Amino acid sequence: MSVPRQSADSLALQCLYRWEEDAPKRVTLRQPVGAGQVRDFTWAEVAEQSRRMAAHLKTLGLEQGWEPGARIAILSKNCAWWLFSDLAIWMAGYVSVPLYPTLAPDTIHQILTHSEARLLFVGKLDGWEGMKPGVPAGLPCISYPVSPEDAQDQYDHWDAICAETPPLTGRPVRGADELATIIYTSGTTGAPKGVMHSFGSFAWAISSGLNRIPLGEQDRMLSYLPLAHVVERALVEHGWLRTGMQVYFAESIDTFAADLQRARPTVFFSVPRLWTKFQQGVQAKLPQRKLDFLLGLPIIGGLVRRKILKALGLDQCHFAAGGAAPMPVALLKWFRTLGLPINEGYGMTENLALSHITVPGKDQTGSVGPAYDGVQVRLDPITGELQMKSPALMLGYFKQPELTAETLTADGWLHTGDKAEIADKGALAGCARITGRVKDLFKTSKGKYVAPAPIEDRLSMNPAIEACVVTGANLAQPVGIAMLSPEAAARDRAALEKELAAHLEAVNEKLDPHERLDCLALTATPWTVDNGLITPTFKVRRNRVDEIYGPRLENWVAQRRKIVWAD
Repeated sequence: MSVPRQSADSLALQCLYRWEEDAPKRVTLRQPVGAGQVRDFTWAEVAEQSRRMAAHLKTLGLEQGWEPGARIAILSKNCAWWLFSDLAIWMAGYVSVPLYPTLAPDTIHQILTHSEARLLFVGKLDGWEGMKPGVPAGLPCISYPVSPEDAQDQYDHWDAICAETPPLTGRPVRGADELATIIYTSGTTGAPKGVMHSFGSFAWAISSGLNRIPLGEQDRMLSYLPLAHVVERALVEHGWLRTGMQVYFAESIDTFAADLQRARPTVFFSVPRLWTKFQQGVQAKLPQRKLDFLLGLPIIGGLVRRKILKALGLDQCHFAAGGAAPMPVALLKWFRTLGLPINEGYGMTENLALSHITVPGKDQTGSVGPAYDGVQVRLDPITGELQMKSPALMLGYFKQPELTAETLTADGWLHTGDKAEIADKGALAGCARITGRVKDLFKTSKGKYVAPAPIEDRLSMNPAIEACVVTGANLAQPVGIAMLSPEAAARDRAALEKELAAHLEAVNEKLDPHERLDCLALTATPWTVDNGLITPTFKVRRNRVDEIYGPRLENWVAQRRKIVWAD
């Protein structure tokens, strides 16, 4: 895969040096440090912190004989030091390996071993005690000022290192064709794969992305989705470096609402699950029927919209986006009635999340919009799979050339694994609609194929349902499995069953006969990263759901009830 040519000024480190010189005193990062306190960092401080750690890493590399491009890992929730670490790794001539801050110890060990990491930054973490066994014995570690106390006691400390290490001088740069990072995919099946991306790929992705996403120096973003995820990495980290915008960090789940109010982001990206929680929070205080009535009043409707968005911390948001999983159409329409249209994006780790996004100002609901500028798209004539090609494609999978060859076609196109349709006329001309995963299709005992994703979108629009899966290979009809929201799980079961039975009937009425669900199984047991039922980006792991609930499907159907309980 050839690497795109980019102006040197557009590459990550060169962007940092530009802000260091042109705007040294401007506050660019706002970091919570506990007890409601916030620490601000200027561009000069960002550069100095990064330079001091880079000098330390170069010294370690010389002493321990690290090879050029050696891998250095980061295990932390989002914080200013995460970004400093990444910049320092690049300045020192190495390659960063980010890890999700919610991984199980076995996965941590697998990634650190597979990447041959030479050092690990241990940062802000909630479950460090459980993760610690995954760190290989003898691997050097460095802690942050916001790391768990025992990590700060056990490992070399960021502040101590920076206090005694002079900053790296000059402007060390990395070429566009050099490997910048290895992003291990969370994956809904199988072991994580190490996706390799270059500095040039990131630079091209940002250049193309900014043609569609209105992001500039005056904007603010709240960084809370894991920086180990490709969207946060590209949009927040590389968007920050390119545009010079201000980045706020969230302190914790408990303070998230206050963090949003503090940041009042002008650009906000989230996964469907959080957008759904926002909706459910509003509906809990203002029932939908009453909300519809108020929004229909000429003057009061505008006041209500502004009040709701202000309560969410999104009253100054001029660009909202969703992605990482399909956005239900009804959810998109609901936010549009509040005056906050959500642009739905589509992409993968393998293409730096840069494939499609809806166009701001246009109602392209029901699609993921047209491809970004410079992205080529085609559909497989047999399977209907969406395939794409752009200068933002990965270099390949780290140490897995066979898997790389399976994922990229001989002529350099990426197999996305997603089935799609592309409109050729009307308001959605050129827009893609993702209809499901090629491998998610299953066949009933009647020989009919079922695509689960569109059915799941409809099921999930009831506020009692937080996540769901449609399954049932070799059964006469599909079956739905739904995880209840905490509020729904606490409700009276009889009333909840009656409500969801009516919802199931309404969903079935809009489906083809072979798609209609025999029953809906409810569970109050949360689907979490720890029990393996969801990924760190809140995608449901279908294979794990089938593994746990599959043996019980026939029994549920035999009960001949529309609503059954999985617990």
